[in-house]
Amino acid sequence: MKRILNNAVAAFVIVIVLLMIIPMPPFLLDVMIIINISLSMIILLISMNIKEPLEFSIFPSLLLITTLFRLGINVSSTKNILTHQGSAGQVIKSFGDFVLQGNVIVGFIIFMIIVLVQFIVITKGAERVAEVAARFTLDAMPGKQMAIDADLSSGLVTEQEARIRRTKIQREADFYGAMDGATKIVKGDAVMSLIITFINLVGGSAIGMLQSGMGFSEVLSVYSIATVGDGLVSQIPALLISTSTGMIVTRAVSEGSLNQDVSKQFLAQPKAMMMTGGVLIILMLVPGMPKLQMAFLAILFLLAGYRISRKMQEQAVMEEAAMRQSADAEDASPATEEEYYRDINNIYNLIGVEPIEMEFGYSLIPLVDESSGGKMINRIVIFRRQYAQEMGFVIPSVRLRDSSSLNTNQYIIKIKGEEVARGEILVDHYLALEPASPAGEIDGIETIEPAYGIPSKWILPENKEMAEIYGYTVIDPLSVMLTHLSETIRQHAYELLSRQEVSLLLENVRKTSAELVDEVVPGIISHGNLQKLLVNLLKEGIPIKDMESILETVADASGAGLDITGVTENIRAALKRTITRKFCEGGQMRVVTLDAELEKLLVTSMTKSDQGVYLAVSPDIMQNMLTQIGEQLKKFQELSQDTVILTSQVIRPYLYRMLEQFYPSVYVLAFNEIADNIQIQAVGNIRKE
Repeated sequence: MKRILNNAVAAFVIVIVLLMIIPMPPFLLDVMIIINISLSMIILLISMNIKEPLEFSIFPSLLLITTLFRLGINVSSTKNILTHQGSAGQVIKSFGDFVLQGNVIVGFIIFMIIVLVQFIVITKGAERVAEVAARFTLDAMPGKQMAIDADLSSGLVTEQEARIRRTKIQREADFYGAMDGATKIVKGDAVMSLIITFINLVGGSAIGMLQSGMGFSEVLSVYSIATVGDGLVSQIPALLISTSTGMIVTRAVSEGSLNQDVSKQFLAQPKAMMMTGGVLIILMLVPGMPKLQMAFLAILFLLAGYRISRKMQEQAVMEEAAMRQSADAEDASPATEEEYYRDINNIYNLIGVEPIEMEFGYSLIPLVDESSGGKMINRIVIFRRQYAQEMGFVIPSVRLRDSSSLNTNQYIIKIKGEEVARGEILVDHYLALEPASPAGEIDGIETIEPAYGIPSKWILPENKEMAEIYGYTVIDPLSVMLTHLSETIRQHAYELLSRQEVSLLLENVRKTSAELVDEVVPGIISHGNLQKLLVNLLKEGIPIKDMESILETVADASGAGLDITGVTENIRAALKRTITRKFCEGGQMRVVTLDAELEKLLVTSMTKSDQGVYLAVSPDIMQNMLTQIGEQLKKFQELSQDTVILTSQVIRPYLYRMLEQFYPSVYVLAFNEIADNIQIQAVGNIRKE
């Protein structure tokens, strides 16, 4: 059955071709005519109920097939009319009798009016609309593609969503291009219908008078019925298809189907209905007007408009009452502060600490408030999803609140109740990041980009295009604030990893590796020590997404005694492909190396205390190292890459602890943490001096 349905269209086209060749008895011709009318009605109803043209993307091809089907029926009916003295089935005869009603001239006039309406009005209009829609769709493609690329680069959409949107744009262009060509088919079908009607009438009359010896009046009576009937059974479906074509190409902006949009938008304007009723009442005063009909319609419009208006007012009152009730519930509070805090549970609300909190001044509210069009919350949601996919850790919700203690353009970021970052935003400006060698100077307010500390300028919107031409990177205020927030969260993510979050991560792993989780936790390692391991990894920017590898490494290290630092290093070695991917670019990794003498000195300076192992180096050596690292840091900033120091596994964790307080953005890697197929390029060397 499925195979038959898959090949139904091909079989239908073959049947259409056979209609033009093989003579068809009147009974089968009636069946085909009924199918044609039914099919055109289905297409019209589908066109009225779709929300966007792409929901009926097969329409151009379907238009070609239905037109070919009508032409095949016309050829078969012409054969029957000319060979059977005007007899071409019951459907054609019934249409002819109904329209003519004993008057040939009137019947032909009605038929010509229908044909001309389709040809001049509907077909011509649909053709023009399709042509314009195709042109404008193609012209708008580059802008739409650039908008998608901008949303993708700013993190508003994922790569998969961007791919879907690009595909939709391409499909729209192909659809409107096909519709532009398909409307030409409808126009040609209308012209062909006139020609076939003329052939039926003239040819039938000639055959009846010359071959059958019929009189002129008899010939005109017989063949006019068949001709008009045949023309109508082809023109009515053609009219429906042409109307469908016009509906599809004019469905530009809609929120639902045509039926839904019409009812919604008409019912939203009750005043128009009442005014129309008033105009009809005035027209009743004109002498000769049908007063009964106009009075009926006027009363109908007035009542409908009044009922809809009353309903809209009642709905508005209910919504206002609901809003007032909600506001009263929010504002409801005890008479005094003392009464409120008599309840001990209300005191606990004072000591709660939010994991992540962002406070902002009054001027920044439009960037955050969704009711004012702010997109801050949506952007945070996107960042949380991206960070989870990248690092394997779901950051907590961000508490957003306005603060009267801040300047109107200021904001602060808090981690666990304490301020960790602060910035200032000019809402009506753009932030232009200065390039190394700008092509020109742009006017603006000097500032420092809050996330990365890049020299920048706040510029007016009218200077945005010129700044981009000069080589500046221009960022909107919302992106500046969100970038600062996201980078701050990245830096402090390890502080947000609680034991509760560790339990959630384990439960996620349990879905696929329950035996591994049961073996390791808490048998080999406790939740607290596992949290310490994961904190160590996150603190140095190492993803914890591969929890199975982490747990397996912990299980393998259990036999030699559980040392948190040692196990952490083993985990880093197990995750070397992940670490390499994070810092590698084009199969190369640019690093800073340590001189052999310096590394030997650091190994010998390793000292063990109650707090663990640390590097006991002299202040002079320490200062010399920091100076050289600062110089290397500038090189990596010019390369727009993270600074990576490569050393041995023995001293790596202790060197990182020594340097993190001075250069928290510097990464310290060991040789065994780099994949074998990566080429290491040393851009600098730290020496013992």
